[in-house]
Amino acid sequence: MSDVPAPGAGPQRAGTWPRTDRVEIGLGLQSDKPAGEYARLARIAEQHEIDVISVFSDLMFQPPIFALLEMAAATERVRLGAACWNPYSMHPYEIAGQVAALDLASHGRAYLGLARGTWLGSVGIEQPRALAYLRESVGYVRDLLAGEAAGVEGSVFRRDAGVRLRYQVQRPHVPLLLGVWGPQASAVAGELADEVKIGGSANPALVDVMRERLAPGELRAGRAPGTTRVTLGAVTVVDEDGEKARAKARAEVAMYLAVVADLDPTVELRPGLLDEVQALVTVGDHAGAGALIPDDLLDLFAFSGSPEQVAVQAQRLIDAGAARIDFGTPQGLQDDTGIELIGSRVVPLLDRRPRPAADDGTGLLPTGQAATR
Repeated sequence: MSDVPAPGAGPQRAGTWPRTDRVEIGLGLQSDKPAGEYARLARIAEQHEIDVISVFSDLMFQPPIFALLEMAAATERVRLGAACWNPYSMHPYEIAGQVAALDLASHGRAYLGLARGTWLGSVGIEQPRALAYLRESVGYVRDLLAGEAAGVEGSVFRRDAGVRLRYQVQRPHVPLLLGVWGPQASAVAGELADEVKIGGSANPALVDVMRERLAPGELRAGRAPGTTRVTLGAVTVVDEDGEKARAKARAEVAMYLAVVADLDPTVELRPGLLDEVQALVTVGDHAGAGALIPDDLLDLFAFSGSPEQVAVQAQRLIDAGAARIDFGTPQGLQDDTGIELIGSRVVPLLDRRPRPAADDGTGLLPTGQAATR
Protein backbone atom coordinates (compact mmCIF):
# COMPACT_ATOMS: atom_id res chain seq x y z
CA MET A 1 0.00 0.00 0.00
CA SER A 2 1.41 3.39 -0.97
CA ASP A 3 1.68 5.76 1.98
CA VAL A 4 2.17 8.96 0.03
CA PRO A 5 -0.18 11.18 -1.94
CA ALA A 6 -0.05 11.32 -5.69
CA PRO A 7 2.88 13.21 -7.24
CA GLY A 8 2.42 16.96 -6.96
CA ALA A 9 -0.17 16.69 -4.20
CA GLY A 10 2.03 18.40 -1.64
CA PRO A 11 4.24 17.26 1.24
CA GLN A 12 4.29 13.65 2.31
CA ARG A 13 1.95 12.89 5.20
CA ALA A 14 1.84 9.80 7.36
CA GLY A 15 -0.95 7.29 6.92
CA THR A 16 -2.73 5.41 4.18
CA TRP A 17 -3.20 7.37 0.97
CA PRO A 18 -4.48 6.38 -2.46
CA ARG A 19 -2.26 3.93 -4.23
CA THR A 20 -0.10 5.37 -6.98
CA ASP A 21 1.37 2.09 -8.25
CA ARG A 22 -1.90 0.87 -9.78
CA VAL A 23 -5.40 2.04 -10.61
CA GLU A 24 -7.50 1.44 -7.53
CA ILE A 25 -10.63 -0.70 -7.52
CA GLY A 26 -13.37 0.25 -5.10
CA LEU A 27 -16.80 -0.89 -4.02
CA GLY A 28 -19.66 1.48 -3.25
CA LEU A 29 -22.16 0.05 -0.76
CA GLN A 30 -25.63 1.27 0.08
CA SER A 31 -26.27 1.52 3.84
CA ASP A 32 -29.37 -0.69 3.87
CA LYS A 33 -28.00 -3.89 5.38
CA PRO A 34 -28.37 -5.54 8.80
CA ALA A 35 -25.62 -5.50 11.40
CA GLY A 36 -22.91 -8.02 10.59
CA GLU A 37 -23.51 -8.00 6.85
CA TYR A 38 -21.11 -5.13 6.19
CA ALA A 39 -18.28 -6.97 7.93
CA ARG A 40 -18.99 -10.14 5.96
CA LEU A 41 -18.97 -8.31 2.62
CA ALA A 42 -15.86 -6.33 3.54
CA ARG A 43 -13.97 -9.51 4.36
CA ILE A 44 -14.92 -10.94 0.96
CA ALA A 45 -13.68 -7.77 -0.72
CA GLU A 46 -10.39 -7.77 1.16
CA GLN A 47 -9.68 -11.35 0.10
CA HIS A 48 -9.49 -10.02 -3.45
CA GLU A 49 -7.66 -7.03 -4.94
CA ILE A 50 -10.17 -4.43 -3.73
CA ASP A 51 -8.49 -1.24 -2.50
CA VAL A 52 -11.35 0.95 -1.25
CA ILE A 53 -14.83 0.45 0.21
CA SER A 54 -17.14 3.45 0.27
CA VAL A 55 -20.57 3.76 1.85
CA PHE A 56 -23.17 6.10 0.38
CA SER A 57 -24.78 8.72 2.59
CA ASP A 58 -28.11 8.79 0.78
CA LEU A 59 -31.22 10.30 2.31
CA MET A 60 -33.17 8.01 4.67
CA PHE A 61 -30.64 5.18 4.58
CA GLN A 62 -28.54 4.30 7.63
CA PRO A 63 -25.86 6.87 8.48
CA PRO A 64 -22.70 5.57 6.80
CA ILE A 65 -20.61 5.65 9.99
CA PHE A 66 -22.49 2.57 11.26
CA ALA A 67 -21.37 0.45 8.31
CA LEU A 68 -17.90 1.99 8.13
CA LEU A 69 -17.02 1.29 11.76
CA GLU A 70 -18.21 -2.30 11.42
CA MET A 71 -16.03 -2.77 8.34
CA ALA A 72 -13.04 -1.08 9.99
CA ALA A 73 -13.07 -3.74 12.70
CA ALA A 74 -13.33 -6.55 10.15
CA THR A 75 -10.56 -5.47 7.74
CA GLU A 76 -6.87 -4.64 7.76
CA ARG A 77 -6.02 -3.18 4.36
CA VAL A 78 -8.83 -1.43 2.47
CA ARG A 79 -9.35 2.33 2.61
CA LEU A 80 -12.75 3.34 3.99
CA GLY A 81 -14.93 6.41 3.69
CA ALA A 82 -18.35 7.92 3.16
CA ALA A 83 -19.12 9.02 -0.39
CA CYS A 84 -20.24 11.45 0.66
CA TRP A 85 -21.14 13.44 3.77
CA ASN A 86 -22.71 16.84 3.11
CA PRO A 87 -22.34 20.09 5.10
CA TYR A 88 -26.04 20.96 4.97
CA SER A 89 -27.48 18.14 7.05
CA MET A 90 -24.34 17.70 9.19
CA HIS A 91 -22.19 20.49 10.62
CA PRO A 92 -18.46 20.28 9.76
CA TYR A 93 -17.50 19.76 13.41
CA GLU A 94 -19.65 16.60 13.40
CA ILE A 95 -18.16 15.47 10.08
CA ALA A 96 -14.69 15.97 11.58
CA GLY A 97 -15.69 13.81 14.55
CA GLN A 98 -17.01 11.01 12.38
CA VAL A 99 -14.02 10.87 10.05
CA ALA A 100 -11.71 11.03 13.09
CA ALA A 101 -13.57 8.10 14.65
CA LEU A 102 -13.29 6.10 11.43
CA ASP A 103 -9.60 6.88 11.09
CA LEU A 104 -8.99 5.77 14.67
CA ALA A 105 -11.01 2.57 14.29
CA SER A 106 -9.28 1.69 11.00
CA HIS A 107 -5.77 2.65 12.19
CA GLY A 108 -5.34 5.35 9.57
CA ARG A 109 -7.32 4.00 6.61
CA ALA A 110 -10.09 6.63 6.43
CA TYR A 111 -10.73 9.16 3.74
CA LEU A 112 -12.98 12.22 3.99
CA GLY A 113 -15.72 12.37 1.36
CA LEU A 114 -17.75 15.57 0.93
CA ALA A 115 -20.40 16.60 -1.58
CA ARG A 116 -23.31 18.98 -1.91
CA GLY A 117 -25.83 16.17 -1.36
CA THR A 118 -29.01 15.23 -3.19
CA TRP A 119 -32.74 15.06 -2.41
CA LEU A 120 -32.41 17.12 0.80
CA GLY A 121 -35.26 19.39 -0.28
CA SER A 122 -37.67 16.57 0.46
CA VAL A 123 -36.90 16.98 4.17
CA GLY A 124 -36.96 20.76 4.08
CA ILE A 125 -33.20 21.38 3.87
CA GLU A 126 -32.27 24.12 1.45
CA GLN A 127 -28.88 24.03 -0.28
CA PRO A 128 -27.75 27.57 -1.06
CA ARG A 129 -24.22 28.66 -1.99
CA ALA A 130 -22.83 25.19 -2.60
CA LEU A 131 -19.29 26.36 -3.38
CA ALA A 132 -19.00 28.34 -0.15
CA TYR A 133 -20.40 25.45 1.89
CA LEU A 134 -17.96 22.97 0.35
CA ARG A 135 -14.91 25.20 0.57
CA GLU A 136 -15.53 26.31 4.15
CA SER A 137 -16.44 22.84 5.37
CA VAL A 138 -13.17 21.45 3.98
CA GLY A 139 -11.20 24.10 5.83
CA TYR A 140 -13.22 23.62 9.02
CA VAL A 141 -12.68 19.86 9.14
CA ARG A 142 -9.01 20.15 8.26
CA ASP A 143 -8.44 22.77 10.97
CA LEU A 144 -10.08 20.64 13.64
CA LEU A 145 -8.15 17.49 12.70
CA ALA A 146 -4.89 19.44 12.65
CA GLY A 147 -5.52 20.96 16.09
CA GLU A 148 -5.91 24.51 14.82
CA ALA A 149 -7.48 26.65 17.57
CA ALA A 150 -7.70 30.02 15.85
CA GLY A 151 -11.17 31.45 15.44
CA VAL A 152 -12.99 31.32 12.12
CA GLU A 153 -15.54 33.81 10.83
CA GLY A 154 -16.52 32.46 7.43
CA SER A 155 -19.43 33.44 5.26
CA VAL A 156 -21.19 30.21 6.28
CA PHE A 157 -19.46 28.66 9.31
CA ARG A 158 -17.88 30.25 12.38
CA ARG A 159 -15.83 29.01 15.32
CA ASP A 160 -14.65 30.90 18.39
CA ALA A 161 -10.95 31.13 19.13
CA GLY A 162 -9.80 28.30 21.37
CA VAL A 163 -12.47 25.84 20.23
CA ARG A 164 -10.79 22.56 19.32
CA LEU A 165 -11.43 18.82 19.40
CA ARG A 166 -11.30 17.41 22.92
CA TYR A 167 -9.81 14.06 21.93
CA GLN A 168 -6.75 12.70 20.17
CA VAL A 169 -6.96 11.96 16.44
CA GLN A 170 -5.22 9.19 14.53
CA ARG A 171 -3.88 11.54 11.83
CA PRO A 172 -3.93 15.33 11.51
CA HIS A 173 -4.57 14.96 7.78
CA VAL A 174 -6.74 12.44 5.89
CA PRO A 175 -7.18 12.18 2.11
CA LEU A 176 -9.99 14.39 0.81
CA LEU A 177 -12.45 13.27 -1.87
CA LEU A 178 -14.99 15.73 -3.26
CA GLY A 179 -18.04 14.47 -5.12
CA VAL A 180 -18.48 17.01 -7.92
CA TRP A 181 -19.70 17.35 -11.50
CA GLY A 182 -19.95 21.01 -12.55
CA PRO A 183 -17.10 23.30 -13.68
CA GLN A 184 -17.10 25.61 -10.65
CA ALA A 185 -17.23 22.87 -8.03
CA SER A 186 -14.61 20.91 -9.97
CA ALA A 187 -12.27 23.90 -9.94
CA VAL A 188 -12.64 24.05 -6.16
CA ALA A 189 -11.81 20.34 -6.05
CA GLY A 190 -8.73 20.94 -8.19
CA GLU A 191 -7.58 23.45 -5.62
CA LEU A 192 -8.32 21.44 -2.46
CA ALA A 193 -8.93 17.73 -3.03
CA ASP A 194 -6.76 14.67 -3.37
CA GLU A 195 -9.50 12.90 -5.32
CA VAL A 196 -12.76 13.69 -7.06
CA LYS A 197 -15.59 11.29 -7.70
CA ILE A 198 -17.98 11.51 -10.61
CA GLY A 199 -20.89 9.57 -9.16
CA GLY A 200 -23.37 7.70 -11.32
CA SER A 201 -21.18 7.50 -14.41
CA ALA A 202 -19.19 4.86 -16.30
CA ASN A 203 -18.47 7.19 -19.22
CA PRO A 204 -14.77 7.30 -20.24
CA ALA A 205 -15.25 10.63 -22.02
CA LEU A 206 -15.82 12.31 -18.66
CA VAL A 207 -12.23 11.74 -17.51
CA ASP A 208 -10.90 14.39 -19.91
CA VAL A 209 -13.88 16.65 -19.19
CA MET A 210 -13.15 16.48 -15.47
CA ARG A 211 -9.44 17.06 -15.91
CA GLU A 212 -10.23 20.20 -17.89
CA ARG A 213 -12.54 21.39 -15.13
CA LEU A 214 -10.03 20.59 -12.38
CA ALA A 215 -7.12 22.37 -14.05
CA PRO A 216 -7.98 26.00 -13.16
CA GLY A 217 -8.14 25.14 -9.46
CA GLU A 218 -4.95 23.09 -9.63
CA LEU A 219 -3.11 25.97 -11.30
CA ARG A 220 -4.55 28.48 -8.81
CA ALA A 221 -3.22 26.37 -5.93
CA GLY A 222 0.18 25.87 -7.57
CA ARG A 223 -0.47 22.18 -8.15
CA ALA A 224 0.60 20.40 -11.29
CA PRO A 225 -2.23 19.76 -13.79
CA GLY A 226 -3.39 16.18 -13.39
CA THR A 227 -2.57 16.10 -9.65
CA THR A 228 -6.16 15.49 -8.57
CA ARG A 229 -7.13 11.87 -9.02
CA VAL A 230 -10.34 11.14 -10.93
CA THR A 231 -12.70 8.39 -9.76
CA LEU A 232 -15.81 7.23 -11.59
CA GLY A 233 -18.44 5.06 -9.96
CA ALA A 234 -21.83 3.73 -10.98
CA VAL A 235 -24.44 1.07 -10.44
CA THR A 236 -22.87 -2.33 -11.04
CA VAL A 237 -24.57 -5.64 -11.71
CA VAL A 238 -22.29 -8.51 -12.72
CA ASP A 239 -23.43 -12.09 -13.09
CA GLU A 240 -22.65 -15.19 -15.12
CA ASP A 241 -26.02 -14.55 -16.78
CA GLY A 242 -25.14 -11.28 -18.45
CA GLU A 243 -28.64 -10.58 -19.76
CA LYS A 244 -30.20 -10.86 -16.31
CA ALA A 245 -27.49 -8.59 -14.96
CA ARG A 246 -28.14 -5.94 -17.60
CA ALA A 247 -31.92 -6.08 -17.04
CA LYS A 248 -31.42 -5.42 -13.33
CA ALA A 249 -28.95 -2.63 -14.06
CA ARG A 250 -31.49 -0.95 -16.36
CA ALA A 251 -34.07 -0.88 -13.58
CA GLU A 252 -31.49 0.51 -11.12
CA VAL A 253 -30.25 3.20 -13.53
CA ALA A 254 -33.78 4.32 -14.37
CA MET A 255 -34.18 5.65 -10.82
CA TYR A 256 -31.40 8.22 -11.15
CA LEU A 257 -30.94 8.69 -14.90
CA ALA A 258 -32.72 12.05 -14.87
CA VAL A 259 -30.32 13.32 -12.20
CA VAL A 260 -27.02 12.35 -13.83
CA ALA A 261 -27.82 12.46 -17.54
CA ASP A 262 -28.37 16.21 -17.44
CA LEU A 263 -24.96 16.64 -15.80
CA ASP A 264 -22.99 14.86 -18.55
CA PRO A 265 -22.01 17.31 -21.30
CA THR A 266 -20.87 14.54 -23.64
CA VAL A 267 -24.30 12.88 -23.96
CA GLU A 268 -27.32 14.04 -25.96
CA LEU A 269 -30.46 12.06 -25.22
CA ARG A 270 -33.34 11.33 -27.53
CA PRO A 271 -35.94 14.05 -26.96
CA GLY A 272 -38.54 12.94 -24.46
CA LEU A 273 -36.61 9.91 -23.20
CA LEU A 274 -36.06 11.21 -19.67
CA ASP A 275 -39.71 12.19 -19.32
CA GLU A 276 -40.81 8.73 -20.45
CA VAL A 277 -38.41 7.00 -18.06
CA GLN A 278 -39.34 9.23 -15.14
CA ALA A 279 -43.08 8.75 -15.71
CA LEU A 280 -42.71 4.98 -15.36
CA VAL A 281 -40.41 5.30 -12.32
CA THR A 282 -42.99 7.55 -10.65
CA VAL A 283 -45.66 4.83 -10.87
CA GLY A 284 -43.23 2.16 -9.69
CA ASP A 285 -42.59 0.45 -13.02
CA HIS A 286 -38.79 0.40 -12.80
CA ALA A 287 -38.46 -2.57 -15.14
CA GLY A 288 -40.55 -0.83 -17.76
CA ALA A 289 -38.54 2.36 -17.33
CA GLY A 290 -35.30 0.45 -17.66
CA ALA A 291 -36.47 -1.24 -20.84
CA LEU A 292 -36.51 2.19 -22.49
CA ILE A 293 -32.77 2.63 -21.92
CA PRO A 294 -30.75 1.48 -24.98
CA ASP A 295 -27.57 -0.58 -24.58
CA ASP A 296 -25.12 2.16 -25.47
CA LEU A 297 -26.72 4.58 -23.01
CA LEU A 298 -26.79 1.93 -20.26
CA ASP A 299 -23.04 1.45 -20.67
CA LEU A 300 -22.45 5.15 -19.91
CA PHE A 301 -24.30 5.03 -16.60
CA ALA A 302 -23.74 1.49 -15.26
CA PHE A 303 -21.34 -1.42 -15.25
CA SER A 304 -23.38 -4.46 -16.18
CA GLY A 305 -23.30 -7.88 -17.75
CA SER A 306 -20.99 -10.86 -17.51
CA PRO A 307 -17.59 -10.50 -15.80
CA GLU A 308 -15.98 -10.17 -19.23
CA GLN A 309 -18.39 -7.40 -20.27
CA VAL A 310 -17.83 -5.45 -17.06
CA ALA A 311 -14.05 -5.84 -17.39
CA VAL A 312 -14.20 -4.31 -20.90
CA GLN A 313 -16.13 -1.33 -19.53
CA ALA A 314 -13.72 -0.86 -16.64
CA GLN A 315 -10.69 -1.10 -18.91
CA ARG A 316 -12.03 1.74 -21.04
CA LEU A 317 -12.04 3.97 -17.95
CA ILE A 318 -8.53 2.91 -16.99
CA ASP A 319 -7.31 3.60 -20.52
CA ALA A 320 -8.98 7.02 -20.36
CA GLY A 321 -6.93 7.87 -17.27
CA ALA A 322 -9.21 7.15 -14.31
CA ALA A 323 -7.28 6.65 -11.08
CA ARG A 324 -10.03 4.59 -9.46
CA ILE A 325 -13.16 2.74 -10.48
CA ASP A 326 -15.94 2.24 -7.95
CA PHE A 327 -18.28 -0.66 -8.64
CA GLY A 328 -21.47 0.53 -6.97
CA THR A 329 -24.38 -1.19 -5.34
CA PRO A 330 -25.90 -3.75 -5.85
CA GLN A 331 -22.71 -5.29 -7.41
CA GLY A 332 -24.62 -8.40 -8.53
CA LEU A 333 -27.96 -10.15 -8.48
CA GLN A 334 -26.93 -10.83 -4.87
CA ASP A 335 -24.44 -8.66 -2.96
CA ASP A 336 -21.93 -11.37 -2.11
CA THR A 337 -21.92 -13.11 -5.50
CA GLY A 338 -21.43 -9.77 -7.22
CA ILE A 339 -18.46 -8.87 -5.02
CA GLU A 340 -17.00 -12.35 -5.49
CA LEU A 341 -17.26 -12.04 -9.27
CA ILE A 342 -15.75 -8.56 -9.29
CA GLY A 343 -12.82 -9.74 -7.20
CA SER A 344 -12.21 -13.13 -8.78
CA ARG A 345 -13.28 -12.62 -12.40
CA VAL A 346 -13.32 -8.91 -13.30
CA VAL A 347 -10.24 -7.53 -11.56
CA PRO A 348 -7.80 -10.19 -12.89
CA LEU A 349 -8.75 -9.20 -16.46
CA LEU A 350 -7.72 -5.56 -15.97
CA ASP A 351 -4.44 -3.90 -16.87
CA ARG A 352 -4.25 -1.59 -13.86
CA ARG A 353 -1.07 0.28 -14.72
CA PRO A 354 -1.78 4.00 -14.19
CA ARG A 355 -2.06 6.19 -17.28
CA PRO A 356 -0.41 9.61 -16.96
CA ALA A 357 -2.59 12.65 -17.59
CA ALA A 358 -1.90 14.24 -20.95
CA ASP A 359 -0.78 17.87 -20.83
CA ASP A 360 -0.40 20.13 -23.85
CA GLY A 361 1.39 22.80 -21.81
CA THR A 362 -1.70 24.86 -21.13
CA GLY A 363 -2.85 22.84 -18.15
CA LEU A 364 -6.09 22.09 -19.99
CA LEU A 365 -7.18 18.87 -21.60
CA PRO A 366 -9.55 18.32 -24.50
CA THR A 367 -13.22 17.93 -23.73
CA GLY A 368 -14.91 14.74 -24.93
CA GLN A 369 -17.07 14.97 -28.00
CA ALA A 370 -20.82 14.84 -27.68
CA ALA A 371 -22.45 11.51 -28.37
CA THR A 372 -26.09 11.26 -29.38
CA ARG A 373 -28.24 8.66 -27.61
